[in-house]
Amino acid sequence: MATNENLPPNVIKQLAKELKSLHESPPEGIKVGVNDDDFSIIHADIEGPDGTPYENGIFRMKLLLPHDFPQLPPQGFFLTKIFHPNISSDGKICVNTLKRDWNPSLGLRHVLVVVRCLLIEPFPESALNEQAAKMLLENYEDYSKHARLITGIYAKPKPKQKSGPISESTTALNIDQSSGAVDLKNTTVPSAVPVPPCSTTSSKGGPNSTDLATAETGGSLPVTCSTKQQAMVGGVNRKEGVAAHPSKPLAEKKKMDARKKSLKRL
Repeated sequence: MATNENLPPNVIKQLAKELKSLHESPPEGIKVGVNDDDFSIIHADIEGPDGTPYENGIFRMKLLLPHDFPQLPPQGFFLTKIFHPNISSDGKICVNTLKRDWNPSLGLRHVLVVVRCLLIEPFPESALNEQAAKMLLENYEDYSKHARLITGIYAKPKPKQKSGPISESTTALNIDQSSGAVDLKNTTVPSAVPVPPCSTTSSKGGPNSTDLATAETGGSLPVTCSTKQQAMVGGVNRKEGVAAHPSKPLAEKKKMDARKKSLKRL
């Protein structure tokens, strides 16, 4: 593996400045990857320009800097498969900037911009892919269709990861996660046995039956219920409607009837 020792110290210093500039303010549609261990290999991701067969594609490329850089131009390669007249099947790039038009004063930014412009305006006259050049000159629609197909297969950008759907299991139950309490707002509760209202007038001399009635009113007022009401509150058989305990006045009445019968006999 090549290291920074393959390049002169002054070239390394110049490249470090240029790579920093490319990282902080990259050219439009170009993202450069910086390798601090080896400045002689420059990687870049190039976005396919809009309105071209390479639209919506991301193409990875690399520049190999020779030991005599910048006196000699870098070599350019596409690592992502692409159908283009000036790019060979193995990814080698043919562009005048990297050959006869090279100038030591040209920087990496200029080279990367020229390569991206090559995707906008190919030069079939200096082709490395004869099939692509022929299709471009004879039938642009077929060329564009084939180039789009290759782009969709090999240069498709990675989909962005999305967060998983929120589970509806907890929200459907209306559960408070912090306290563990369950919302019973919509829960149906069986209704209690209806109790007839009691009279608030006190009964003089009569038994004071306020145990259950006072519980119904919170114990604020002494309430006297009628005999029928006491029977219903004291516990009723739902099926037969029989009172649980007989009333005291009924027993006293039977005693009076028995006394009257005995007096008649005398």
